[in-house]
Formats: sequence, structure tokens, C-alpha cells
Amino acid sequence: MSDIVLPTRRRLLGAGAALPVLALGAGGSSIALAQEGAATPNAIKHTFTLGEFEVSTLLAGARVFEDPQGTFGMNVEADEFAAVSEANFIPADAAQAYFTPTVVRAGDDIVLFDTGFGPDSILPPLAAAGISAEDVTVVVITHMHGDHISGLSSDAGVTFPNARYVTGQVEFDAWSGMDNDNFKAKVAPLAEKMTFIGDGEDVVSGITSMAAYGHSPGHMAYLLDSGDKQLLIAADFANHYVWSLAYPDWEVRFDMDKAAATASRKKVLAMLEAERMPFIGYHMPFPGYGYVEAGGEGQYRYVPASYQMSL
Repeated sequence: MSDIVLPTRRRLLGAGAALPVLALGAGGSSIALAQEGAATPNAIKHTFTLGEFEVSTLLAGARVFEDPQGTFGMNVEADEFAAVSEANFIPADAAQAYFTPTVVRAGDDIVLFDTGFGPDSILPPLAAAGISAEDVTVVVITHMHGDHISGLSSDAGVTFPNARYVTGQVEFDAWSGMDNDNFKAKVAPLAEKMTFIGDGEDVVSGITSMAAYGHSPGHMAYLLDSGDKQLLIAADFANHYVWSLAYPDWEVRFDMDKAAATASRKKVLAMLEAERMPFIGYHMPFPGYGYVEAGGEGQYRYVPASYQMSL
């Protein structure tokens, strides 16, 4: 299994990940690179404005992995998987995974969505966006898979000492009933500092939750609305821009309730296509945001953003 190496020191972290990861910034090397200008400004972060919000996608890790049909399109024949892959100019025997938290400057708040595999994976891109751990005022956890919660703390303590925490009530309750060591270590100790929300509730003004259950029991997306601009932080509703997004009926191994996940994918995709709304996907090719276009019957096409958000 070969790794794509970004201009940082490498460390492979498991931590209950939904996909294998190459974490960025093990040690301080990637922070130094960002500060010294050895990497381009958007090498591990990408910043744009949305109305009065400033949004930065953060590359917290990347990894090449083999046998992608062991994860995507598990319910289709190998020939179909290969043909779709070839038609989309990607190999059928290997894939690149990305792991992309998002941070939003929203008025007086700095809101971080998900935390990567550990402080070493989230803090370097956060620093590249000009934000320290102490600056973060709200941490939102979209769901409890390891690549989203593991940056909440380390042996040194909590990573974001001045933040309050927000997550879905359904998600928290479901994982509280599971025997999951990572949840017990990273999330459960923060329960007293957490606000538990449901569908359609505000995190801060202009950021609203949206239920998209199935990938996990209470998986949530979050709608950003500022000025006349909207964007959906869509988390893991679709985990690959072709094999999951373009073909929403294709089963994904890490979807805990595959039928519910398929229904959520179709619902979210239909909304994004109808509203022509940009979205950020945690596992979309970095910088992780783009649009959805209707394709064939029941299919869609991912359209990566270019300069739209810079105008």
C-alpha cells in the first residue's frame, strides 16, 4: 500500500478511522513549513468567504488505499465498478482518501467542524488558516467515527480548551450504548460541556443542523447561511465523488445503516442539485468543496469548485 506524501512528516494513525489515513503534521514540521512559507498558502488549507463568514477547509490527512470496491460499490458487479471507474478516469484497484475538517469564522465565533485523527492532524492546517487551538470557540462533531473525533484530546488534555461542544442527540445516545473505546476516551469525558441538538437547530446564528442519518445513527450535516449565500457542510453523506456521490445506490462499507444512508444521500443530493448549492464533503478531493449536477437516471456528477467562491 503506497502513500501520497504531502510536504510534512508522515505518521499513520488508526484511531478507529472510517478510512485509512496518512496524518499531516506528526510533530511540528508541518507547522514550521506553513510558517516559513515552504508550502504554498493553501497547501493544507483553503479559505474563501461566504457572505459574512470566512470558511476554511483543512486537510487533516490523505491516504492511498487498495481494493476500493471493498469499501465502495459493494453491491455491484466488479465489471460495472471497473467500467464506471474507467469512464471517470480513475483506476479500479486503488483510490485516494482525503480527510477534511472545516473551520468557520462566524461573527465572534470560530466554529470547527470535526477534528481529524488527533491534534497532530488538525492543528497544522488550523494554524495555516491563522487559528490556534485556543481561538476555537465551538467544536461541532458531525458524527462519532474516529477520523472526526480523535482530535478532541490527547494525553496532554483537551485540544480546544476554550471551546464549547455541539453534537447530535441521536448520535451521542447511540454511541453511548456501544462498546467503543475511542468514543469513551474522546467524547464521553466532554459530555458535560456538550450541547445536544436535533434536526433544524442553530449552532450559532447562520449555522443550522440537518439530519442525514445512516452513515452513522445520528449523522448530521450543517447549513451555512450568510447574506444571500448558502453552503452545506455535508460531512460523510457521500464518501467518494464517483463511487458514492455519483451512484447513491452503491453501498459503502462504513455506512452503519446502508438503507438509511442511501436515502439520506438521495435526499441531500437532490437538494444540492435543485438549489445549485455548494457543499463541503469530508472525503471529497481536497480542497473538498463543489457542486452537484444531475447525471443519468438516479445518478449525479460532482463538479469541483473553481473560482466561484473567490469572486
